Amino acid sequence: MRITQFRRAGITALAIGAAATLAGCSTGGGTGSAPETSGSPTASSAAATGEAGPRVAVAYEGGIVVLDGETLEPVADLESEEFTRLNPAGDDQHVMVTMSEGFQVLDTGTTTGDEPELTDLVFAADTPGHVVRHAGKTILYADGTSDTTIFDTADLASADGMPETETIEGVEAHHGVSVVLEDGTFLTTVGNADGRNGIEVRDASGAVVATNDQCPGVHGEGTAANEAVVFGCENGALIYSDGEIVKLDAPDQPYGRMGNAYVSETSPLVVGDYKSDPDAEGYLLGAVTVIDTAAKTLQVVDLPEGAGYTFRDVARGPEDLAYILANDGSIHVLDPATTEIIDSFPVVEAWEGPAEWQDPHPAIVVSGDTAYVTEPAANSVHSVDLLTGEVVATGKLDVTPNEIAVAAG
Repeated sequence: MRITQFRRAGITALAIGAAATLAGCSTGGGTGSAPETSGSPTASSAAATGEAGPRVAVAYEGGIVVLDGETLEPVADLESEEFTRLNPAGDDQHVMVTMSEGFQVLDTGTTTGDEPELTDLVFAADTPGHVVRHAGKTILYADGTSDTTIFDTADLASADGMPETETIEGVEAHHGVSVVLEDGTFLTTVGNADGRNGIEVRDASGAVVATNDQCPGVHGEGTAANEAVVFGCENGALIYSDGEIVKLDAPDQPYGRMGNAYVSETSPLVVGDYKSDPDAEGYLLGAVTVIDTAAKTLQVVDLPEGAGYTFRDVARGPEDLAYILANDGSIHVLDPATTEIIDSFPVVEAWEGPAEWQDPHPAIVVSGDTAYVTEPAANSVHSVDLLTGEVVATGKLDVTPNEIAVAAG
């Protein structure tokens, strides 16, 4: 049984500027993988091929609205639990929705042109956490057990029912994450109910080949060029590449926290969030890290004064640049190679940081050359051409947007 229904027509589309065809699929790598800027169907060609083009899933309290990625008009409005998190599954069609029973599959219908459905496919998980996409695999982590569930991403569309999965049992439950590389190498965080302190690496046979326990508060991951994997620590970061784990120390000690990695799988440079004061109030941050996974270096880069952001406000995009949506209302463009802000353009009104991380506040995701930006204070979603800085379209909702994910089609 599917539990989809079109509940409310809660959005209208306002065209701003000339209509533009959005760029299509990303390369299908990890978060923020480099875009392809050709071969994307226009609305008319998508209709001719039975494809719908990009669609955007936006979570709000008690529901998920799915928007047409070009017009930002509603395609479906689906009931969900009060608070859900959204993660692309990696196949440009499906989104993993964190529910109380596990990861539930949202089919956006991008490649079929069908109406979106919150399907009855649920990957059971005790306290579902991180979703990782790499090397044709989707990797799901359950915080309540530290178990990792792995399946071939393409099987979401091709399998009759649930895809075949592999589960790697955890040892001690903690808020963690796992990664699987091309050759079957398995990386996973190590911790327990009292804390987290590092990672463990196993080869394809399951044998442990490397460990590191010098990463307090290990959190987040990202896979850069040549399958160099970065994990954040409260005092720096870990890099795994070529069979070796290297610890990078933050310039601020004993506390210089990186907790999220924003990567392109065609660049050795990783952008991470950064916090140097453990007692600082609120969730706004004013600096980022730039990690060179080839040179094994970590640098802290201060943002312009008054440009604060949260973990939802950084994405990689065209030319492997980093796009940071700040609370001054602008997207600031960071070149990781020079560590310089090379452009800024206004998108939303200035905003204040959230009282709790789950609270609605502006977020950015990128597909090709297009960014999708939420503006909860205005109950709106915007599409932005990152090559020009132009706001192409705005969708006005009658609900307050929170999490956002794009299926590129």
